[in-house]
Amino acid sequence: MDRQRRKISILGSTGSIGTQALEVIDKLKDRIEIIALAAGDNVELLNEQIKKFKPKYACCSCPEKIEGAKYSSLEEICSNKENDIILVAVSGKIGLKPTIAAIENGIDIALANKETLVMAGDIVMQKAKEKGVNIIPVDSEHCAIHQCIKDISQVEKLIITASGGPFLNKSPDDMKNATVEQALAHPRWKMGRKITVDSATLMNKGLEIIEAHHLFDMPYDKIEVVVHPQSIVHSAIEYKDGSVVAQLGVPSMHIPIQYAITYPARYEGIKSKSFSFSQIARLDFEQPDYEKFPALKLAYNAGKIGGSATVCLNAANEEAVFAFLKGEIKLYDIYTITQKMLSSHNVIQNPTLDEIFEIDKQVRILTKENIKKVCSL
Repeated sequence: MDRQRRKISILGSTGSIGTQALEVIDKLKDRIEIIALAAGDNVELLNEQIKKFKPKYACCSCPEKIEGAKYSSLEEICSNKENDIILVAVSGKIGLKPTIAAIENGIDIALANKETLVMAGDIVMQKAKEKGVNIIPVDSEHCAIHQCIKDISQVEKLIITASGGPFLNKSPDDMKNATVEQALAHPRWKMGRKITVDSATLMNKGLEIIEAHHLFDMPYDKIEVVVHPQSIVHSAIEYKDGSVVAQLGVPSMHIPIQYAITYPARYEGIKSKSFSFSQIARLDFEQPDYEKFPALKLAYNAGKIGGSATVCLNAANEEAVFAFLKGEIKLYDIYTITQKMLSSHNVIQNPTLDEIFEIDKQVRILTKENIKKVCSL
């Protein structure tokens, strides 16, 4: 990598992770070359990125507006063997097919898309194993675990930390009456709107448990969540002999993004030399309140059920979050709607990709119908 720049494509270049990834790459431009950038409908920002980083290819919802790069679809980008690694930072189910395409072509994945593993973790991880593809997690928690593990067979437990979100020290009544603005006021991390709401309900930790199960082949009863408000310990592992190894760092996504896209090498980056134990002063930990944050237990249960249960969980929660963001339902309605959808779902074990997408489609239709009923009350 020192002699030849690593080639990368970024799916979701105009989003929170994508823009921070480009900041990382700008610092490492002598080591990394961008092959393609893909965005949704933020064409103006995409064109600014194209002008600065000069990728060969680009993708967006308005191909005719792309300036300075040749249009290419997500799956075409992910099938291009010029890539050494692809950062999948798009939001939602749209990330699944391109990820599969990259794996089929033997291209490593820096994964920042939860839905890929929540919806189809068994399929994705099996294909990656067959093709000898590395899937390096970008989420700070999974990235931390990835850095801590030397031999997974010696690991007894995974410990995933959670900041607790904006309602950690609020009452259940405060949560029930929370506004969108309050739910989006995360105390530590700057993220997209959907994932920030998931952080407020702790559903994001539930989804991360499912991801960790697939990434590290760890049983659900050996994955623990602990609330850590300072967000300095990003996660930890306990070995069979009782030793605990944790990864610490300032709460910045630049660090896990850089780790994932340069793995296994490490270089000086944006946040290098920024950590000080004396300035941090204290680290607090506590058990999550499952009564105040029932979404966390719901995700645990869906993961243990397995099969299409996690597809249902993800689709129902996402549609309910979108409804909350539009002011159609209250924050706690996200849980009640998702729980109702999961309890009525007929689980299919070992679903195919086609079945996964069909289940996702049908759950979203039914969830929207339930949202309308809630709105009419």
